Amino acid sequence: MLKEKIKRGYLNLETIFHSDQGKIYSSMSFNNEHKHYNIKRSMSRTATPTDNPTIESKNGWLKKIFVDFKQNDYETVEEFINAVIYDHNYLRPSYALNYKTPIEYRTQLGFK
Repeated sequence: MLKEKIKRGYLNLETIFHSDQGKIYSSMSFNNEHKHYNIKRSMSRTATPTDNPTIESKNGWLKKIFVDFKQNDYETVEEFINAVIYDHNYLRPSYALNYKTPIEYRTQLGFK
């Protein structure tokens, strides 16, 4: 993240880094890595995933990927990514889409 910030010319702009209370984010060594950059730290309160529901949802989704998909089962990274995308679009119903998969929802709207 820091390398990208520098590469894009944003070194002097403040960045807010929001995380949960995980061990890695509250460790002294992790925090020391940020002290020379213009990064404001923000943490969710303990046991309150509602402080940042968007990232909590994404973290749950990512954890599912690594449980459901074993990267070593695929010949290439491209095959792995394609399997994850297929799963998301064709097999994973979404509450926000009325419990339809993204493909079912698009089809219902008349998109192909």
